[in-house]
Amino acid sequence: MRTSHWMRLAVAAVAAATLAGCGLGDPNGSDGTDTGNAAAGGEVKGTVSLQTWALKPKFTAYMEGVIDAFEKKHPGVEVDWLDQPGDGYSEKVLSQAAGGTLPDVVNLPPDFALPLVERNMLLDVGKADATLDSDYVAGGTAAYRFAGHDGTYGYPWYLNTDVNYWNAELLTRYGLDPKKPPATLDELITAARTVKRKSGGSVYLMSRKPGLMDFANAGVKLMSDDGTRFTFNTPEAAAVLDTYRAAFKEGLLPKDVLTETYAGNTKLFSSGTAAWTTAGGNYITSLATDNPGLAPKVVSSPAIGIPPLYVQGLSVSKNTKNRATALALARWVTNAENQAAFARLTSIFPSTKASASDPFFSKSDGTNAGDAKVTAFSSLAQATMLEPVRANDAIKTVINQQIALALSGQAGSEEALDTAVARADQMLKD
Repeated sequence: MRTSHWMRLAVAAVAAATLAGCGLGDPNGSDGTDTGNAAAGGEVKGTVSLQTWALKPKFTAYMEGVIDAFEKKHPGVEVDWLDQPGDGYSEKVLSQAAGGTLPDVVNLPPDFALPLVERNMLLDVGKADATLDSDYVAGGTAAYRFAGHDGTYGYPWYLNTDVNYWNAELLTRYGLDPKKPPATLDELITAARTVKRKSGGSVYLMSRKPGLMDFANAGVKLMSDDGTRFTFNTPEAAAVLDTYRAAFKEGLLPKDVLTETYAGNTKLFSSGTAAWTTAGGNYITSLATDNPGLAPKVVSSPAIGIPPLYVQGLSVSKNTKNRATALALARWVTNAENQAAFARLTSIFPSTKASASDPFFSKSDGTNAGDAKVTAFSSLAQATMLEPVRANDAIKTVINQQIALALSGQAGSEEALDTAVARADQMLKD
């Protein structure tokens, strides 16, 4: 399916008019050293294009300031900036690549970068920039390394992760200590049983079914080393499903958690129906708008197991005609100073190691929102992408359908996992 989709886009792109490029460029690393020239093996000069994803109009002033500063640092350099709307962005990028109009520097999350890596269209920035691994958090650079392909194909730009959020009022009401919330799946189930018993079933603690991230946290290898097949049909993954099926049968999860009518654990948490949810590090701030009465009652704790990592990055086209400047620009946009300024404007975290000492992220202001932000930020050093980038939405839908069958008892755990792997593997080949 991926190949035919690529070919259709290629034909459309060739027939269409040539698209204008966009740009960024500079060599400054997070430590302020000028590494771009050495990494690229050339002088930072000329014009480069930079493409971002859905940053206009909210962050126009910020991006223009970053670009202006880069051009001032490198007299004579000109950056052409293009921002694409949110909808259809992956298809737009594939169309540009197929038509030979991929910008020099392009904003790509890892799953959008992978199809271009498979077609040898992105530069190995790890090979071009010797300081990449020393300047950025390990999970961020690892997100741009793909099974079956040597190299690193993006600078991590901005990050997020999940933390646990607990309704302290409900925990206290039902005999649990909000200062010592569950830290393992077994503790979570025990606490959920207590909440069910003492609330008479009117409140849930657990309110979501498991997925690939839960398998990964159980030590399950999700894909083969070459990225050609899924491997999560293991006894360890079956044990996870067995545990959740028993919890579901016991009534520790909402009945509709397996159906299309399920509202989602964050909505249930916001409404007071569930006492636990997971969300990004700035969730309490948004909750204060949705439910201002609940927000002050929320406490946070680190994610159970390995924290998940959500990544945006900047990749460099392998066909750029201005390699030194493109690399320099990618470094400039993602350096510690520019990332920190961006993070102060929105609900994201920087990906540079130098940011670890920034008190804005590492020190709480004493509020529960400040505590949650610090919890999330401190988790980034250990966070990793738990779901393989090849597990796209269609594949995850098939996997989740089989998980639902296992939890409802309509299929055994091993049978459901075997079916999920077989169908997901076939989708990789289509």
